[in-house]
Amino acid sequence: MSRYQNFVKNFEKAVLKNKRHIEEIEVIAVSKRKEVNDIQLVIDEGHLSFGENQLQEVTKKWPELKKKNLDTKLHFIGGIQSKKLTEIVNYCDVIHTIDREKLLPIIKKIDNSILENKTFFIQINTGDESQKSGVLIANADEFISSCIENFNLNIVGLMCIPPANKDISAYFSSMNELNNSLGLNQLSMGMSSDYLLAREHGATFVRIGSKIFGNRI
Repeated sequence: MSRYQNFVKNFEKAVLKNKRHIEEIEVIAVSKRKEVNDIQLVIDEGHLSFGENQLQEVTKKWPELKKKNLDTKLHFIGGIQSKKLTEIVNYCDVIHTIDREKLLPIIKKIDNSILENKTFFIQINTGDESQKSGVLIANADEFISSCIENFNLNIVGLMCIPPANKDISAYFSSMNELNNSLGLNQLSMGMSSDYLLAREHGATFVRIGSKIFGNRI
């Protein structure tokens, strides 16, 4: 059994134990610092949803992979530099890290024929941490309303990376409550170390790297 198959087996058991349907949760295989051949092996096992956190890796690997694997979906899960945003939107299907007002006018300049096929998540700074990006919880409603009403973005949900060494469960729970209160139906949270807990608190997307690809060099 491959590493990927072993992960899927354990993941399906965990989801069923939590009385959720496996279709409710999409696993994003985080392929950062992995070669095209490594990614292709996972695609060949039937996985189609992948995540990258740097534009350089996206442009290096994914034109070739997308050409060969038309059904794959690419998620951008890293911090966004304003000057790189247009390229990120052009290459990626889903953007998980819209985190500040400055990005919105840049997106508005992108052709509607491209934007109509893209979906966006708003990154929330759940712990109000100065060193982290993200919209503060208190500003989330106003920010999302601006994204939709003034910039016509297809906002589907929230994304977060909770503070380290704290009660992660409480942060995941508050994110789920906020997401529901805003009328959004997708929630991107949870990584290899805490995806089981995120699943219990309503995550619909989890970002898994090492449990699928192994440790990165």
